[in-house]
Amino acid sequence: MRTSPLVVVPALNEQATIHSVVTEIRKSGYDVVVVDDGSGDKTAELASQAGAVVLRMKLNLGVGGALRCGFRYAMNEGYDAVIQCDADGQHPASHLKNLEDVWKKTSTHLVIGSRFRDLQESMKVAWHRRFAMLVLGLIASRACKTKITDSTSGFRLIAKPLLNEFAKSFPSHYLGDTFEANVVAGRAGYKVKEIAVPITERKVGRSSTGSGRSVILILRSVLVVVFGLHFNIGRFNPQAARHPSAKP
Repeated sequence: MRTSPLVVVPALNEQATIHSVVTEIRKSGYDVVVVDDGSGDKTAELASQAGAVVLRMKLNLGVGGALRCGFRYAMNEGYDAVIQCDADGQHPASHLKNLEDVWKKTSTHLVIGSRFRDLQESMKVAWHRRFAMLVLGLIASRACKTKITDSTSGFRLIAKPLLNEFAKSFPSHYLGDTFEANVVAGRAGYKVKEIAVPITERKVGRSSTGSGRSVILILRSVLVVVFGLHFNIGRFNPQAARHPSAKP
């Protein structure tokens, strides 16, 4: 059993940032695995040089597919939790410990790092995207039975037994790995908590999804969860999760 979470970094053509991202994570005291999702540049080589275990995908399966690969690696290597972190440098390694502390103190299964929870440090986004985040947040909050302000955050800690379920079944489509996964976890009875984490804009490159396409895909995701067409996982069983030495 590993006492600290494994940091899982899905990456596609991130040679400009991946070395510094892995270096900062390693300096913070965490093991890190980079899942190279079919990159055509030196992402894998630079990640390895910085001290990461690199899993190379032969085909581009999307963020969800790369994460599922990382989750399965974590399970096989005996980790009790993973922290999902982007490869573009937006997620500060200094806040990995914040997610870990919440998990260890509260036994939460899913800890979300929010860009919007602290209004003073809130990341600035366009009004239409902010409106979409509000709608998604309301749906996620209802499912998770707690206030969720950033349901599409890619900076999260996922712990067993939820990690076991995500390793078996995890979507690869847009927002399936964030918003939809959060809703599914909440509806299945897993404990979800959100904390404020300052996140910066991408230092290099740009998002692979344009604003117009994002709106369409967000509407699709809303319809999927509203009509119950999302992927399914096993429900949380408190008795099964109870430590063997614990008294009833």
